[in-house]
Amino acid sequence: MAHDAVARTPDHHERERLLRMLAAATFIIFFQAYMVAPIIPALSNAFETSVQTVGLVVPAYLIPYGIATLIFGLLADRLGVQRVMFASLMAFAALTALTATATSIEQIALWRVLTGLGASGVVPLALVLVGKLFPYEQRGRPLGWLFGAMAGGMAFGSPLGAMLVPFIGWQGLFLLIGAAGGIVLLLFLPYRRIIATAMQPVGGTLGDLFRGYLGLLGTPRGRRTYGYVFVNSMFHSGVFT
Repeated sequence: MAHDAVARTPDHHERERLLRMLAAATFIIFFQAYMVAPIIPALSNAFETSVQTVGLVVPAYLIPYGIATLIFGLLADRLGVQRVMFASLMAFAALTALTATATSIEQIALWRVLTGLGASGVVPLALVLVGKLFPYEQRGRPLGWLFGAMAGGMAFGSPLGAMLVPFIGWQGLFLLIGAAGGIVLLLFLPYRRIIATAMQPVGGTLGDLFRGYLGLLGTPRGRRTYGYVFVNSMFHSGVFT
């Protein structure tokens, strides 16, 4: 059994290919998160709804995304990272494409809520996976890839979303990104076993999880850090709308 585990340990080339897949998934998810705010005027015109009302589709995605991140971590500990990550990426691709079927702002908001819930298991688990695949002294470069993919998704999503809408329409934009997510999912499939080997499910109860969070927030430094991240995320995301 031990020999089999060693035999399936990913080599350098496998880790690098997996890292590129993780970066691609991260880029696409952040791209679609930041492509919505610039097309608010186009959505407002298409549905003859005020810009203020259409602007609610941004927090409709971001708030469920942030909340569900905590839940996906718990599920991954018990079900396995590869299962949760693949299910999350599948949900992201399908729900993003289905957003194109909306016939009202209310329907778009609903699809964005569901997309936020479904997509939030990919990027946080990718960061955890990098921590398992790469030794501490080698971790800076792969983490740089993931954070660069985040920044790139934000940087390209905001302008390209608005630039593409006149040519393919807002429905085409969501279909395009949904298809891109599906392609990345298919490219991920050969790496299921590598991810499963690197990240074994762990035990523990729900009470252990809450005690862990309370421990993090039980110190002044922990409260300051999480409070800063919480407030910063609101200002950072709100400015785009």
